[in-house]
Amino acid sequence: MPQNIPVDVFHNLVATYRRNLPAWHRYWRIRRRALGYERLHPYDRHAPLTSDKPTIPFTEAVEWICDGMAPLGTEYVGVMRRGLLEDRWVDIYPNKGKRAGAFSTGGPGTHPFILMSYADDVFSMSTLAHELGHSMHSYFAWRTQPVIYANYSTFVAEVASNFNQAMVRAHLLATRPARDLQIAIIEEAMANFYRYLFLMPLLAAFELEIHQRVERGEGLTAKGLMSLMTELFTEGYGGEVEVDPDRVGIIWAEFPTHLYLNFYVFQYSTGISGAHALADRVLHGPAHTADAYLEFLKGGGSMYPLDILGAAGVDLATPEPTEKMFEIFSAMVSRLEGLLAELPG
Repeated sequence: MPQNIPVDVFHNLVATYRRNLPAWHRYWRIRRRALGYERLHPYDRHAPLTSDKPTIPFTEAVEWICDGMAPLGTEYVGVMRRGLLEDRWVDIYPNKGKRAGAFSTGGPGTHPFILMSYADDVFSMSTLAHELGHSMHSYFAWRTQPVIYANYSTFVAEVASNFNQAMVRAHLLATRPARDLQIAIIEEAMANFYRYLFLMPLLAAFELEIHQRVERGEGLTAKGLMSLMTELFTEGYGGEVEVDPDRVGIIWAEFPTHLYLNFYVFQYSTGISGAHALADRVLHGPAHTADAYLEFLKGGGSMYPLDILGAAGVDLATPEPTEKMFEIFSAMVSRLEGLLAELPG
């Protein structure tokens, strides 16, 4: 592979995901009971679990994010705060004609630019933290590396972005005891985990199977792909979520990446796993772990992804980071279950 990533990394991810599916089954069960439903549907994962939606203005989000990233030191936080409040890194609010989504862009010789549509809520705050992870990665890489090594691969990019989210969530869960806010923070985390730790490895398993079918000389048809996708979602939902084959089965057609960008989507799952493993080291490990993480950011694309992540303290050639990610996921589900038990009625 161009990034010198062994195929075992892919296979380890798919196997670890499937081994930990009972953790997802438990989450679906807790969500179903909290909503008072006999049967959960896929769209019910968007239903709020409290009636009180916390309001977080942009300036307050900046302060919370800066507080959460404080373990990385004054330079990191100072650059980030100045970019957010003085140097206009962010196109903040929705506007007529503005495209949807959020991303960080730019290039050597500029500062990073973030496009988003901030909506004064937990999801917007976390999206801002995510894109700032990309922006700070770019900032340090562009300042440190020659142009040829200034850019970095997707495999490491999703580590930096999810690292920021992990740090900010951990800070807020430790310092903001208001129950509805805690539930909102965990709900946002679950939405993120759904994409990175459920949907993306499921798509990776789908992608693996369709390649194996071709290697066996079997044909690919829309009907066969729909059946396979339905089987994978049925496995992932574990009987806790209603499966409509016509709607669930066609999800493969929403993601052209696994058909036209071979073995791409798994990197989102390895990224969130590496991010949380590194955040756990920074929060609970020796003081030098923060410096090692900053060196990872400054490294840009100067090393192969596994090598630069290994120097920072995480080995994604093994299943351990993804297993650690599922431990963090399960602990958050347990915390959510406890918070929901405190709600009246």
